[in-house]
Amino acid sequence: MNALLTIVLVVQILTALFMIGLILLQHGKGADMGAAFGSGASGSLFGATGSANFLSRTTAVLAAVFFVCTLALAYFSNLAQPVGSGSVLERAAPAAPAAPVTPPSPASQIPGGGTPVPAQQGPATTPATTAPATPASGAAQIPTK
Repeated sequence: MNALLTIVLVVQILTALFMIGLILLQHGKGADMGAAFGSGASGSLFGATGSANFLSRTTAVLAAVFFVCTLALAYFSNLAQPVGSGSVLERAAPAAPAAPVTPPSPASQIPGGGTPVPAQQGPATTPATTAPATPASGAAQIPTK
């Protein structure tokens, strides 16, 4: 099945490249107006009228092959089931239950406020104090202007 997909993909790419080349070789509808006024458009590679039939028919055949290859690739890609079909959440491994988290006390959120000051770090003249209790919402911690 993999080899068939590779062959169809190579045929599609080559068809696309040949179609690009053939479309660039063709003249637009307004190119024949220049030949009526003396332009050298009639001296083209396939002649004045032969190029339109040959190039347009070849482009139509290549376009049909391109569309068939595109439909074949779409059909084959829908046949193959993905390795892990389903939701990402269904495939996720269950995590180990986390330890319950105790919210920190509001006094410990203030720098230097919730812990007593050791005697060797600060002056011995002031007693160690703790910060006053703050509301649990955290609104009191927002500085005001």
